[in-house]
Amino acid sequence: MKIHCLDVLLWLDTLLKVKYIFFACLLFLLEKSCTIIKSHIMSTKNQQKIAKRKEKQMPGNVRFTITPELKRQIKKIIDERINEVHVTKEDFSELKAIVSDIAISLRELAEAQKRTELRVEEISKTQNELAEAQKRTELRVEELSKSQNELAEAQKRTEVRMGELAEAQKRTEVRMGELAEAQKRTEVRMGELAEAQKRTEVRMEELAEAQKRTEVRMGELAEAQKRTEVRMEELAEAQKRTEVRMEELTEAQKRTEVRMEELTEAQKRTEEEVRKLAIGLHDTRVHLGGLSRSFGYAFENEAYRNLPKLLYDRYGYEVKERVVRAEVGGKEINFFGKAIKNGKEIYIVGESKVRLDEGQWRSEVFEYLQEKINAIREVYGDVPILPILVTHFATQGFIKEATQKGIIVIQSYEW
Repeated sequence: MKIHCLDVLLWLDTLLKVKYIFFACLLFLLEKSCTIIKSHIMSTKNQQKIAKRKEKQMPGNVRFTITPELKRQIKKIIDERINEVHVTKEDFSELKAIVSDIAISLRELAEAQKRTELRVEEISKTQNELAEAQKRTELRVEELSKSQNELAEAQKRTEVRMGELAEAQKRTEVRMGELAEAQKRTEVRMGELAEAQKRTEVRMEELAEAQKRTEVRMGELAEAQKRTEVRMEELAEAQKRTEVRMEELTEAQKRTEVRMEELTEAQKRTEEEVRKLAIGLHDTRVHLGGLSRSFGYAFENEAYRNLPKLLYDRYGYEVKERVVRAEVGGKEINFFGKAIKNGKEIYIVGESKVRLDEGQWRSEVFEYLQEKINAIREVYGDVPILPILVTHFATQGFIKEATQKGIIVIQSYEW
């Protein structure tokens, strides 16, 4: 709407300029025509005055005679001069028509000027409204600018907080890594405890069987006690039926009381035996743990003697230093030694397990062995390592997975 109003104003301004130029040209022509007419009239008057002065200056006896030829030449000259500046009736009529058209155009122009002024007033009102809207827009923009500045400040504070949270997240991730390592070690320990728990459960089953036998014996004693009570009731009935044999019954009662004391003593001895059995069970568990460790060490000692020959015959590794149990980097290595193959020295690192299968603990076995390998490399550097696992029995699935990881699995029946 604003662009359209400006176009109308420009068009009106151009029209007014064209009209003014046209009127200026017309006035110029009128002035020029009047000037030419005046000049012609003044020239004619001057010529007449000159001719009269010449007549007065001529001698009285001299007569000036205008011949027909001279008259024609003079007339010709005058006609030419008049034609140069002559304004005919047709020219005046055309000029009058032009002036009339100019008057009509001026009236139309006045009407158009009035309409233009009305339109300009409307445009002015519209511009005022637009100016008010512009002011409100500018106020709104200022408010938005203030809000944007506040948002920018809030964004800065948020970025600072996000940076603090990022640092806290990094510290949390480091702590989570430490917890993960501790969890792995705990899981390995839990695996060992699970094995010990299995052995304890077996021993507890044996103790449970012994307890059952003890309970059977206690049941027998309870039955005997019941029979004694029945007998006591019978004696009481006999006591009621006959007072004659009161003394005999009194003696029998004394003997029964003596017997009850003996039974009480027997019960105490039984409880003492049960207490001793419990102590013996604890000692047995301790001895079983020692036997398990002794069995593991015996199995490893047997492997120490047979591993060098087996590694050479089957895999081509010539053991140069005796395979031993050692502590490296704070880790106990069940099998540690050095061997040579194709002229290159390689470190032997291995662990022993009674049984290796595809159970849920197999990943811990590989991770546990990897921890030992990492300990070796921390101490000796990035040296070539031959990882081995020694066991009494390993399933085919476990052997396949270990082979894919580059680990040699050796079973006791192989030597």
